[in-house]
Amino acid sequence: MRQFVIDELSLLERDNLESYLKRTLKPGPMTGIFWLALPDELLSDAQQGHEACGPFYLGVELEDKRLCFEMLVRSKSNLHCSCIAYATAVQRQFVLDFIDSMLKEECIKA
Repeated sequence: MRQFVIDELSLLERDNLESYLKRTLKPGPMTGIFWLALPDELLSDAQQGHEACGPFYLGVELEDKRLCFEMLVRSKSNLHCSCIAYATAVQRQFVLDFIDSMLKEECIKA
């Protein structure tokens, strides 16, 4: 799995990140899982033709000492479709910008 990982989090950093994620992202099906929704203007050609599969999002997993951003764009309603693919360059930049803003706002040094 392609992913971006922030590790060696302190307990305080982890708690700050959890608070931030709860305020800004949709909760996932399990504790520590969140969904980062992709804006419609960033969808790839294959995803734009699959409105019924949307919304599209990337998974975010918060553990005790690390935070993991998946780079697989997933469908909210379909597990097996050609629209599910690794993030494009523009989509990756969107995720990295989100991460940079989050780390700056929460003063994370990890």
